[in-house]
Amino acid sequence: MKKFFKKAEAGAVEGGFSVLLDGRAIRTLAKTDFVVPTQALADAVAAEWAGQGEELDPATMPLTGMCYAAIDRVRLHRAHIEGETAGFAATDLLCHRATTPVELVERQTALWQPLLDWASEVLSMRLNVIEGIQGDDQPPEALARAAELVRACDDFTLAGLDRLTHITGSLVLGFAVLHQRLTGEEAYDIGHMEERYQAEMWGTDAEAEERHQGRLIDISAAQTLLDLLR
Repeated sequence: MKKFFKKAEAGAVEGGFSVLLDGRAIRTLAKTDFVVPTQALADAVAAEWAGQGEELDPATMPLTGMCYAAIDRVRLHRAHIEGETAGFAATDLLCHRATTPVELVERQTALWQPLLDWASEVLSMRLNVIEGIQGDDQPPEALARAAELVRACDDFTLAGLDRLTHITGSLVLGFAVLHQRLTGEEAYDIGHMEERYQAEMWGTDAEAEERHQGRLIDISAAQTLLDLLR
């Protein structure tokens, strides 16, 4: 789509803040009023619009896309997204450990166990470690706590947490970014540690690296969204 405005800026509107294009507030893809809860977030989204060239490129507007998701997707399908996000606690990546090779096992323990300990201490979400392919269930109280924590998130926070959790495969990593225990990039590296380990052994390719870069952009946008909600 060709750029159709000259000036993009944030402005106060009823219920919060929006992005004004030549003085007119934008709407979402579903034609819903675009309203975000903080001036800082509106400023950042407006900067994405202001930075566009002659053609609008959604790939360079990840914060805009995440806000659209919060307004159009989370708000309308809240119960489903809550369940989907909290459901990662039952299969959290950090709980599933290899038994060989030794080097991979050691890396998993060194990187993942401190975060499970943190989740237990800070979030009161005590998840079990599962070795190999055994399918042990997580404690019901841990799953109930995960659901409680997710349910407490507002729509915009849930949009960011949902993206982080899906990209990393870990609700614990998502909460670690939300609570500023990790940066988005750190969470991504920890979540994809095993994939990187395999790349060290067997090499990688340009397509895989391109996917990594796309995911890093998304996870950085999710962290930025959460930071700008504070």
